[in-house]
Amino acid sequence: MRFALIVLVATLVAACAQTKTFKPAGDFRRPDHAVRVLLMPPDVELAEITAGGSLEPNAAWTEQATRNVESSLRGQMAARNTRIEAYRPPADGVARFAEADRQTVKLHNAVGQTILIHNADPALALPTKEGRFDWTLGREAAALGEDYGADYALFVTMRDSFVSAGRVAVIAVAALFGLGIPGGQQVGFASLVDLRDGDIVWFNVMRSGGGDLRDPESARSAVESLLAEFPL
Repeated sequence: MRFALIVLVATLVAACAQTKTFKPAGDFRRPDHAVRVLLMPPDVELAEITAGGSLEPNAAWTEQATRNVESSLRGQMAARNTRIEAYRPPADGVARFAEADRQTVKLHNAVGQTILIHNADPALALPTKEGRFDWTLGREAAALGEDYGADYALFVTMRDSFVSAGRVAVIAVAALFGLGIPGGQQVGFASLVDLRDGDIVWFNVMRSGGGDLRDPESARSAVESLLAEFPL
C-alpha cells in the first residue's frame, strides 16, 4: 500500500475518533479452550515529509520502529494472557510458501484500506454490504491456521511521518498568512482474523497527530491504542 494513500484515508476517519472499532454484528464468542494467536510480522513504515509535501520512506527509522511495535504487541498479548504463536518464515527450499505469506500480508493491507475508505464516510458505503461488516482474507489466511495450529491471526499495519526542516519552514510561513498545513501524523489499523475461514472478526483503526514509533515507550502507547477493545 502506498504511504501517501493511507495517510489520506486517515484524514477521513480523524473526525470520528482517535480510535474506531469495526466488527461483525452479534457478540464475539471466545473459544472455551486456550486461544492461540498467530502474530504476523507487523507492516510498519516511517517517512519524512519534505518541504514540498512528498513522503520519503526512511529505512533506518522503519527498522527501529518495527522492532518497537513487535515488542509492544508481544507485551500487550502477554498482558491479556493470550498465547502467541510467532510467525516463522518457511525454511529454505519452500520459497513459494514464504511468498504466499507475504501476499497474505499485502492482502490484509488492501482489505484494510478498503474498509477504511468505505466505512469512514456513509456516502462511500458499499451497497452490496448493506451496512454489514463482513470482510475476509479468505483461504489465504485460513491456510495459516493449518500451518501453525492457531485459532486467530493478528495483522497490524502502521505508518508514521515526520516533518523535515524544510517542511517546518513552509508550515511557519503558511501560518503567517493564516493557513494551516498539517505536519506529521501516525496512523495504523489492526485485524483479528479467524483462521478457520479467514474472516475478519475485529478491526480497529488508530490515528494520532503525535507520537514517535522510533521511541519504545511511544510505540507501546500507540500499540495500546491500536488494540483498544481487542476481544481476546
